[in-house]
This record gives sequence, structure tokens and C-alpha cells, in this order.
Amino acid sequence: MTGIIRHYDHKLLSINGMPDHVHVLIGMRPTQSLSDLMKHLKQDSSKWINDNNLTTSHFSWQEGYGAFSYGKSQVPDVIRYIENQEEHHRKRTFLEEYRRFLDAFGIDYEEPYIFKSLV
Repeated sequence: MTGIIRHYDHKLLSINGMPDHVHVLIGMRPTQSLSDLMKHLKQDSSKWINDNNLTTSHFSWQEGYGAFSYGKSQVPDVIRYIENQEEHHRKRTFLEEYRRFLDAFGIDYEEPYIFKSLV
């Protein structure tokens, strides 16, 4: 994922994942839309995972993604948050965390359209 982000001339600031999601903090250049970058990121990383047989079955990301913007002064806190994913998920699931982000950013959503649990 790091290579894909760099290939499109963006700056990776932090990345960390759990079995059911990945957090990526990117310094984006205005040369590409977020939706276009996400399309390539998901498509190219899925291809790499499958080409390298990293799973026992065909891998693909769920449809959609969540994206939130932060100010420069918030970057160190966001990086710390991303680095400590295991600790955060001892307290709440990914779906609980995602709903909290949506609520904190004032984003309206309908339950059937947010991410699906792996279990």
C-alpha cells in the first residue's frame, strides 16, 4: 500500500491495520481525487495480495471507504492513534469506532450502508 500511495505522488504519513480494516494517513497532493486514489489503492493492493497468494481464498476489499480530514496540528495525534490500533480495539470494535468517527464528524449515515462485520 505504501508503494501504491507513493506511485501516485502522495506522502504516506502512517499506516496500520487490523484483520478487518486498515487506517492510512496520507498527505495528499491535489493532482488526484481521493476517490480515484482509493480505487487504485484497493484495486492494486487486492491484486498484489492475490498474486502473492497471501490468503487461502480470493481477497477483495469491501465496497466503500471512510475518509476524514485533519489539520496539520492534529497529525501527531492521528499518527499515535493509528500506531495504537491493537490497544484501541481491545476497548471497541471497528464498527463501534467507525460510528464514533461518523458521529464526531457530523456525518449522517444509514446503518445498512456502513461497513459489514467479518463475523
